[in-house]
Amino acid sequence: MALALVPAFAQYVPSPENLEARKAFKERRLGIFLHWGIYSAYAQGEWYLSEHKLDSTAYMAAAGGFCPSKFDADAWAQAFADAGAGYVTLTSRHHDGFSMYGTRESTFNIVDGTPFGRDPLAELTAAVKARGMRMQYYYSLIDWIRTDYPKGSSGIQKDSLKASYGHYLEFEKAQIRELMALKPGALWFDGMWDQPDGFDWRVTELYELIHSIDPACLVGNNHHHAPIDGEDFQMFEKDLPGENQGGFSAGAPISALPLETCETMNYAWGYRVEDQWYKPLKDIVALLVKAVSKDANLLLNIGPMASGELPAPALERLQELGAWMREHGHTVNGCGSTGIPPEPWGVTTRDAKHLYIHILDPSALPADGIIKVSLGRRTFYRKVPAILDPVDTILEILVN
Repeated sequence: MALALVPAFAQYVPSPENLEARKAFKERRLGIFLHWGIYSAYAQGEWYLSEHKLDSTAYMAAAGGFCPSKFDADAWAQAFADAGAGYVTLTSRHHDGFSMYGTRESTFNIVDGTPFGRDPLAELTAAVKARGMRMQYYYSLIDWIRTDYPKGSSGIQKDSLKASYGHYLEFEKAQIRELMALKPGALWFDGMWDQPDGFDWRVTELYELIHSIDPACLVGNNHHHAPIDGEDFQMFEKDLPGENQGGFSAGAPISALPLETCETMNYAWGYRVEDQWYKPLKDIVALLVKAVSKDANLLLNIGPMASGELPAPALERLQELGAWMREHGHTVNGCGSTGIPPEPWGVTTRDAKHLYIHILDPSALPADGIIKVSLGRRTFYRKVPAILDPVDTILEILVN
């Protein structure tokens, strides 16, 4: 995808507040991602409208039956806080164009278009902030239903004659102003892969708008390329930085910005009723420590149900993860890369004073059970204990 170059005179200079926000972003390494919308009522994942080429009018009718009466913002926020999360990112508007807050720009939203009639985004924002976590909003740059958005590779719009990206961009700006009124810690954009190479998304206009309202608000964009001028953090979808196992990160260099890996707790992003296999704690911990070993956060996704409840297996994993974080969170929070390459047995993380050796696969340990790691000009040898934790055995070394 060709991305428009920004003239040198317009180069973005982050404010002191923004630089402090970037530091805070890296201090607490675990985030919770929530893909939630009227697609949850179909229980077929967030791409149901596009994948099945549904009639948009029939799809939109689901809003009339979307009433997440069991939604409890305080219970959700407490579950995330107990899991050790530092921030939460909720889909304010996904590709189907349905807004999960009370926007004035469209009636296709949860307050005006459903019997629920409440604003879960505002409620969750207040509950999350009350527990000392940061609140962030995902926002899709595409729309499968609006006719002013030029139909892209994933769209289903029937009438492209009304397409006017300039008109659509003004709609987006108006919604972003609404979201910024809630003072989010970051805006998380998605969808630039939907249009052909050379399409002028004019995203720097959105970035400038956000930073003009709140210079400290971080901006990221899941476009799978090198960061664009005006972005404050770089994300990698279903991949660790520098890897491309998920197939989205080919050719995406690792920048000097704060980094984030987003990954699902099961398979789908949005709730899918048949998707009941959730990663065991061992795999989630491995994702987290591997991300931190590459100086990245882990944004762990959950797809809430249409009822407003978090799936029981997801809650169970959050409780297990919370127990691990209470004991070992100091080996990830405030930590980053050691520069030591990953080993078959695991990875390393460090803070200002300590080096942490995470043994994730005991079967790959040296035959003598002695681990050798080199940090700068210093080499450390550690004997692995005979009894290993089944999730993550951590060896701690004082280095400063």
